[in-house]
This record gives sequence, structure tokens and C-alpha cells, in this order.
Amino acid sequence: MADGLVRRNGKIAAAAVMLFLLPACALADGYTLKLHDDFDGAAFSAAGGLFYKENAEQSAGKVEFQPNAGRDGKGALSLSVRAACPPAEEKCSERAEVWEKTETFSNYDREVWYAFSMKMADPVPQDDHRYVMAQWKRAIRPGAQGDYSPFLALRLSKGRLTATIEGDETVVFEPGGVERPAGCLNGEGRANGRIDLRQTRTLVAIEDGSAFADYDGFTQCAPKVQVIARGAGLPKAGSGWIDFVFAVKPGPRGGGHIEIAANGQWIATVLGRIGHKGPGLGSAQYFKFGPYRAAHDGVWTLQFDTFRRGPRCADVAPPALCRSMGAAP
Repeated sequence: MADGLVRRNGKIAAAAVMLFLLPACALADGYTLKLHDDFDGAAFSAAGGLFYKENAEQSAGKVEFQPNAGRDGKGALSLSVRAACPPAEEKCSERAEVWEKTETFSNYDREVWYAFSMKMADPVPQDDHRYVMAQWKRAIRPGAQGDYSPFLALRLSKGRLTATIEGDETVVFEPGGVERPAGCLNGEGRANGRIDLRQTRTLVAIEDGSAFADYDGFTQCAPKVQVIARGAGLPKAGSGWIDFVFAVKPGPRGGGHIEIAANGQWIATVLGRIGHKGPGLGSAQYFKFGPYRAAHDGVWTLQFDTFRRGPRCADVAPPALCRSMGAAP
């Protein structure tokens, strides 16, 4: 193909299943796997364990392997999504997401480290819409009921980067009320009690230079989710290549642990009730990345490079950053 690019548009029947469903057989625990893909070739590397998922939502997406466009001057992966949903169709969404292969999934109770570089193409969307760039979820078994949000997600809100965690509905308090007359206690997550979905979403990291009040909906205090700010905010969305590092370990009953770092700076630690439990949910967690949004005008494009995954910080991040985060070597 011209210019050395590999382009692909997913096109399958609209009857495709929207949710990821686990096969009936038990999955091996991929916790110890070390995965990596620098996107330097014309296809996904076998060592990365990644693939571009084909379903109805992703028919609006395009994946390109771009030589000489990466963080390191070599290859990069470009993922873009175009407007395809009818304006009146509220449940329609558009995606161009890359998934981990099923055989690489880790058990839900494991802590797994991830790293990747991401760059937003111009223009960076500035509206208040559903924009998700990366997400970690619990697998769902066939026949499960419910709509489970990612237990960790990297989002865009009015042009600003954010990170949120989600879990089963938990106690939240209103600032100024009887339990929190002077506002949230130090370290309590700023939450949105989504009663209709029986889930609680908590804002755990925000863009440098912004304040929690700049993000709509997160007005409640979540005592079961502790957020420890580490001194830096997330980089600005349009600032170029951003090198992310995440440690992810769900804990629906407590004991969850998330670490967030970007561009060599430790951003936040999140502890407490993270993720979901209940009938129909599988025993595995999985990661996917790429632009996801509800119906909207125009094209939204993200570039990715240097994907890494492993059981330790040292498998994905520079030693100096791991030491600063107190991570085991």
C-alpha cells in the first residue's frame, strides 16, 4: 500500500455481540506474562498479545501502522474513529480499540503493571462527551446481566485528561451534609454515585493546573476509596507524547490498588473498593485501548507506541521511576 501504511476498516454484521464474553472453559492465569509491542512492523507483534477487535461498534474505526511516526522515531499505531451513529440513537457508540488476546488475560485478583505511550492528534475534542482512551475491565460470562463500566479508565473531559475508577455501589456522603459538614475528608475520593447502575465512579487523577471542581458530576465523598495525590497532575492532553505507567489490581470488597504515573512523574495511588463482583462475572481482567465515544461529529485520532505489560514495575518502567514509587524490583 502507498506510503508504507496498512489500513483496515472493521465491517461485520450489526448483530455482533457488544460485551466481551468469556468462553465456557477456564482460562489460564496470564499474570506472569511479559508482553511488548513497539508497533514497528506492518502488523501486531506476536510478543504483544494484542489484536484489533472486529465487531459492529468498531466498524466506525480504522487502524494504521505508521512507520517513522512513533515516540522513538520508528513505528506507531494510529487508531481513529469517525462519526457513524444516528444522532437520536443514545445507546449507539463508536470504537477503534485494540484488545489483549483471551489467552493473555490475568486473574482478577492479580496486580499487573502496564506502560504505553499515547499522543492525541489535533484537534483535541473540547466538548463534554464520552471520550475514553484506555480501560481495564472484568470479563463477563455468557448470560450475565448488567452494564459494567471499566474499573479503571483514562478519559477526556472538556479537553482535559482524567483517570477514573469504578466499583459496585458504595456509601457516599454529600459535602455540607450531616456526615461531611466541612466537605470531604483528606484522601476521600471525589465520587459520582451512579444509583441507576448501582455503581460508584470516582475521579482519581486530573490534569495539571485543573481542580476537581472543574469536572462535572464528582461532588460526593467516597470514604471507601482512598486517593493519595503524589504531587503531580496528569500532563495536558495536547502536549504531545505522554508515557503512562499503571499498576492495576481490583478489589471489589476492598484491597484494590492502583498506581498512576506519567512522563516519569508519580501521579496518584488509589486504594480501597475498586471493581465489581457478582453472578455472571468472570475470574479474569483485561485491558483495551483506543478511542471510544458515543455518537458525535468528526474524526477522533490517537497514536500509541511502546506497549508493555508484566507482573512487576521493572518489566514496564525505568528503574528510577519504580524506585520513586516504592515498587518492588
